[in-house]
Amino acid sequence: MAILSLSDLARRLRELITALDRRRPRAGDKGEPAIARDAAALREKAVNRLAEIGDQDTSATDGPPERRS
Repeated sequence: MAILSLSDLARRLRELITALDRRRPRAGDKGEPAIARDAAALREKAVNRLAEIGDQDTSATDGPPERRS
């Protein structure tokens, strides 16, 4: 498994979110309610992780952490 940079991970998460947003329910499919719930949960996790990455990028550029004595 390759290690991704934060920018690559963010790009892939945005691609996933876009793909999930394009997904259309399949009427008549017995499993559709569960698939829709799983897709919504996955999208929420991806959005949250993307926000975390943004926070990490911001804190990384703020400068070194303060030292406590």
